[in-house]
Amino acid sequence: MAEIQQFALPDVGEGLTEAEIVSWAVQPGDTVATNQVIVEIETAKSLVELPSPFAGEVVALHVVEGDTVEVGTAIISISTDAIGSGPDADADTATTADETGADEPKLLVGYGPGAPHPRRRRGATDRAVAALTEIEPADGHPSSVPVGAGIRCTPPVRKLAKDLGVDLASVTPTGHGTTITQDDVLSAAETRRTPGPTAESVSEIRIPVRGVRKHTAAAMVRSAFTAAHVSEYVTFDITRSMELRSRLAARKEFADVKLSPLSLIARAFLRAIERTPISNSRWEEATQEIVQLSEINLGVAAATPRGLVVPNIRSAQRLSLRDLSVAIAELAATARAGKTAPDDMSHGTATISNFGVFGVDAGTPILNPGETVILGVGSITRRPWVVGSGDAETVLPRWVTTLSLSFDHRVLDGQQASELLADTAAFLREPELAVL
Repeated sequence: MAEIQQFALPDVGEGLTEAEIVSWAVQPGDTVATNQVIVEIETAKSLVELPSPFAGEVVALHVVEGDTVEVGTAIISISTDAIGSGPDADADTATTADETGADEPKLLVGYGPGAPHPRRRRGATDRAVAALTEIEPADGHPSSVPVGAGIRCTPPVRKLAKDLGVDLASVTPTGHGTTITQDDVLSAAETRRTPGPTAESVSEIRIPVRGVRKHTAAAMVRSAFTAAHVSEYVTFDITRSMELRSRLAARKEFADVKLSPLSLIARAFLRAIERTPISNSRWEEATQEIVQLSEINLGVAAATPRGLVVPNIRSAQRLSLRDLSVAIAELAATARAGKTAPDDMSHGTATISNFGVFGVDAGTPILNPGETVILGVGSITRRPWVVGSGDAETVLPRWVTTLSLSFDHRVLDGQQASELLADTAAFLREPELAVL
């Protein structure tokens, strides 16, 4: 007997309430195995691949790419009858959708047996055509065109129309079987954007805020209007650290490691935090307490195509310079690929943001919510600098940078914050004290 199972969007961690459907790896008619990746979603923190908790044939996709779906919403139906028949098969698959939501663990990628690539069953193309969705206009209300009126579009085309604000009911289809194509939508969007005869015509692009960018925006606003932000700056000669970096990079221990200036700066910042341990704290509003933490989980802000993310390195103060460099490089590569796990972006205690790589001399970073300090790193450039003193004073070209420290004045007073920033700069002027 056929058993139709519905898979509801699970909470993939950290109490997330919704996610955006980025791409489907299967279509109606495909045969899937347990733990085979079926969809990629974007949460408020990262991209996550979801595996199927069932084996069988895909019956229907209930949401399309680009939709934002609440946790607990059914996103796909799978017929478990496709993998076998008889009493044993029925007994193994006789789990209702409600029971699945209550009792079955929400499997994540990497659990259970490996899965093959999806294989297309005979007739899958016909079923995929049948799965073409009824159109909806850009305002989200059902179209006046009834089902079966002959106007069809695929989910990616429907998403494109939503993003461009095109009402599919007004688009003339040119595809096979009166199917609306991507070119049809783009043509309609171009026609709509054609400026009118008035001088007041203004072109604008509206960009939906979803996923990582939506989470970042909310977090920054929350931080800006809760923490008592104060910022300080120090400009100094970092030449000796740059020279040390060149010497260390030539050593065999660092032969396969990207030893960047950021690694040295992070090392110095960690040492400075250890000298001012109250800076590794959080403010507890409910109890009106300062909670000082023993481990420094160093967040490293990373710019990605999907927005800013701040994954962190656990117990970073315990790492050698080499291990810290490896951790920073791996963290950045994973973030750019959109594969950072949600848990890796939680429980940070201090953050470093390197906007100097974009050629910026200095900035005022906003605290990551729940943290007390964030260090901003400006560009490192050659500048004329006064060295020596008295009769030996002279002007030489030196490597110079500016560090900026934003801190929560509820936790740190001015002296403590100033000592933290000054110690960081001092360790970089005399790097041998901090990095070995």
